[in-house]
Amino acid sequence: MNYEGRIIRPPSEADSLILQVAVGCSHNRCTFCPAFKEKKFRIKSFDDIKRDIRQAAAVYGADSVRRVFLCDGDPLILPQNRLIEIFDELNAAFPRLQRVGIYGNAKSVLRKSSDDLAELKKRRLGIVYLGLESGDPVTLVRICKGATVEQMVEAGLKIRQAGIKLNVTVLLGIGGTERSRVHSVETMRVLNRMKPNHIGALTLMVVPGTQLYDEMKKGDFVLPDKFELVRELRDMIAESELENCLFFSNHASNYFPVQARLPKDKETILQQLDFVLSSRNDKHLRKEFMRGL
Repeated sequence: MNYEGRIIRPPSEADSLILQVAVGCSHNRCTFCPAFKEKKFRIKSFDDIKRDIRQAAAVYGADSVRRVFLCDGDPLILPQNRLIEIFDELNAAFPRLQRVGIYGNAKSVLRKSSDDLAELKKRRLGIVYLGLESGDPVTLVRICKGATVEQMVEAGLKIRQAGIKLNVTVLLGIGGTERSRVHSVETMRVLNRMKPNHIGALTLMVVPGTQLYDEMKKGDFVLPDKFELVRELRDMIAESELENCLFFSNHASNYFPVQARLPKDKETILQQLDFVLSSRNDKHLRKEFMRGL
């Protein structure tokens, strides 16, 4: 397998075959994201992609691969005919393939027609990972996300209407101290509209070399402290009106891990978070040295 640069994948794709079909991210302007700064976006040649697929089938066994994840940053931006070629090659190489996962942003999703998404679902596109980050319009502009709240909602609903699972990522702390409360509440209100199957809440870790790091060094951005971040998590869950949604904040970046099915576990999780917030005792939180991206 020929990988270029650092490869990023969702935690839930740990057991998947990782297939790099593009290098970098077509947007690559988010102020907080260091993932693809060293890469200039390009689509890999179909010959290279086919060679990787055939090598994986030879090494792992054609019948052993059940899930595939396509990377880098937003492969859904690839032209539809190229994506169909890739999916057809995967299905031919791996007869027991069950699901293909892919990163997408609002722009790439909205460029696809409903028929386009249906064609990909027919070829086993099973889940799209969409980075919302925040439901606060001011914060989305500040972090250069490249999409409005309404575009985010439209993209999410388009995925769901195609019968494809939707996994949405949000970032605790991305609104800074100034918009912490607005960010947490408005983010869940947007999620309520999108109706995702899964939500992954990560905690912002400001990385040197990003625009947001420079803003923080100048005092233009202040990261909420650890208990304010837990408060954001609590307020977010409290605002939930979701039905049958898995909510995770068990990523290594988070101070307090949550794994819940909403609405069933909502009150139990709120009680746990209220206890942590009332105690303000660090022993209930993940140690700093154990946190990571």
